[in-house]
Amino acid sequence: MRRKNKRITFENVEVVDAGAKGKSVGKAPDGRVIFLSNAVPGDVVDVQTTKKRKSFFEGVATNFHTLSDKRTTPQCEHFGVCGGCKWQHMGYEHQLFFKQKEVENNLKRIGNIELPEITPILGSEKQYFYRNKMEFSFSDSRWLTQEEIDSEIPIEDRNALGFHIPGMWDKILDVKKCHLQQDPSNAIRLEIRNFAIENGLSFFNPRKQEGLLRTMMLRTASTGEIMLLIQFRDDDQEKRELLLNHIAQKFPEITALLYVINQKQNDTLYDQEVICFAGRDHIFEEMESLRFKINAKSFYQTNSEQAYELYKITRDFAGLTGSELVYDLYTGTGTIAQFVSKYAKKVIGVESVPEAIEDAKTNAVNNNISNVEFYVGDMKNVFNNEFIEQHGNPDVVITDPPRDGMHKLVVEQLLSAAPKKIVYVSCNSATQARDLALLDENYKVTKVQPVDMFPQTHHVENVVLLEKRV
Repeated sequence: MRRKNKRITFENVEVVDAGAKGKSVGKAPDGRVIFLSNAVPGDVVDVQTTKKRKSFFEGVATNFHTLSDKRTTPQCEHFGVCGGCKWQHMGYEHQLFFKQKEVENNLKRIGNIELPEITPILGSEKQYFYRNKMEFSFSDSRWLTQEEIDSEIPIEDRNALGFHIPGMWDKILDVKKCHLQQDPSNAIRLEIRNFAIENGLSFFNPRKQEGLLRTMMLRTASTGEIMLLIQFRDDDQEKRELLLNHIAQKFPEITALLYVINQKQNDTLYDQEVICFAGRDHIFEEMESLRFKINAKSFYQTNSEQAYELYKITRDFAGLTGSELVYDLYTGTGTIAQFVSKYAKKVIGVESVPEAIEDAKTNAVNNNISNVEFYVGDMKNVFNNEFIEQHGNPDVVITDPPRDGMHKLVVEQLLSAAPKKIVYVSCNSATQARDLALLDENYKVTKVQPVDMFPQTHHVENVVLLEKRV
C-alpha cells in the first residue's frame, strides 16, 4: 500500500462481490470495503481510491492481474463512459445471480423475518433492445475523450445528442449506437443530430441556458407504433418546422410526432404543453386483450415484454376467484388494476398523479372494463378509514410503491384494513424488506419472486405474497 496525493493505491485486491448501484466489492488489507466502478467479481486488481469514508473506500481498478471468468465482452462501444449499462462486462447468468443475492440479502438482513424458499429470479428473454422509452439530451459542449483533450488537432464539432456523463450535469456523451431500444431508435436519433448540424440548428447549452434543441424522447410500443417528442428552447417556427417536416418525411412510420417549447431552467415535461405536429398525440400498447393509450406524459413499464411477466406473477400471487374486492395502491395508469380486473369482483386504484389517473380512466373505458374505479391523491392521506368505509374492506391489496417504499401511515392502514392477502411489487428490495418487517406481526411472507426488468444494470424487481396470520 502506498499513498499519493491523499489517494491510496492497493495492490492485488480480490473482487469478491457485486454491491449497490452496480459497483463491485473488494476488500482492502485492513478489512475495509472498496467499491469499484470497473471490476467484476473474481477479478484480482490494483486499486486507486477516489474517495475515503469512515468504513469504506471508493475507487477504480487500474491494473488487472487476473480476469474473472464471469466477464464477457460488452456489446456497446460506449460502455465504461455512459453510465446506463454498468454490468455489460458481466455474463447475464452472473448478473441474475447477483440480483437474486441482493434480494435475498435485503429480505433476510433488513427484514429479519421468516421467509419461504425464494423462487429463482425470472430473467428477461431480451438482454438488449428491450426498453420502450428513451430520453436523450442535446449539448453544444459534448464530453471529450482523453485522447481528444491530449490531441493537438482542433476540435470543431462539439455538438452531442446522447446521455449525461455520470456526475457531470452539463456534459453529454455523443451516442453513436445505443443497445437499449430497438430500431429505428438509433436511426431517428442520428438523423436528427446530423440534419440539425447540417442546417445550423443550435444545440442547447445548460450553463448559458441557450440553444434551440434541448431534448428528445422516443417511445416504441409492442404494437409497432412510435412516438417522438422534441423539446425546443426557443419558439422558432421556421427552424422547428424545418426539422419536424424532415423527420416526418424521413420516418413516415412515426405515429405521434410531438414537440414542446420549454424555456424553464430544467427539462421536466410534466408542466409543459405538448403540441402534436403530425399524427396522433398518443400511441397504443397492448397486453393480452387490453390496449393502453400512452401519451407523452404517461407512465408505462419501460420493458413491455417483461412487464407482462411481472403482471402475470402479480395476478397469480393474488389468486383471485372473481369474488374479491381488490385495492391497487400506487396504481399509476391502472395497468395492473385492469390486468387483474376480469378475475376480481371490483378493483379500486389509487394514485397521486392526476394525469396518470385520467389515463387509467380512459384506458378502462376503451377496454370496456366496468368493475374498476380510480382515485387520485397522496396515498397516506387518501388511503384511510373513511376511504375504506366508503369503498369497502379489501380482500386483497396489491401495492407497487416507488423506490422509497410505503409511507409508515400506509403500512399502518394496511394493518388496520387487514386484507387476507397483500401482493407487494417493489423496485427496491431494501425498502420492501423494511415494510415487510413492519407487516410481519400480522402477515407471513409465503412467496417471493424476483424479476429482472433491466438486463445489463443492477436494478431488480421483486414480488412478495403476504398472507394474514391466523
